[in-house]
Amino acid sequence: MGNDRRQRRLVMDDLTTWLWSHRQKRGRDGVWRDALTLYRDGVRVRFVFRAGAPDSGRWTTEGGYWYEGCVGDDRGNLLNLREPGVVRALVEAAGRRGLLPGPGGRPVELDGWELFPAVVAAADG
Repeated sequence: MGNDRRQRRLVMDDLTTWLWSHRQKRGRDGVWRDALTLYRDGVRVRFVFRAGAPDSGRWTTEGGYWYEGCVGDDRGNLLNLREPGVVRALVEAAGRRGLLPGPGGRPVELDGWELFPAVVAAADG
């Protein structure tokens, strides 16, 4: 998984396939982000995990290579955003909450931290 910009396929069912990629970058505000970008039927959905303040209990790899693509919290929960199972859990959690746009919808940017507990629970279950 060396090329973060390469689009991968995630087949959800017979009718639903997403293309997805992971990126890690520093925004114009100087804050690091890990982002999963998914495409389906011409619609983009982006799950963004912003690096938190040191006391926030949330962390990303902030440009480092150690645990690249991982986000975690101070409770010891860790998600590798480059694993297809984690991507699938994020899509399913967003779908259950009605956050995914339908065909022809507008691009959506979602705060990945809001879905983090549900995805951790799905990964543990």
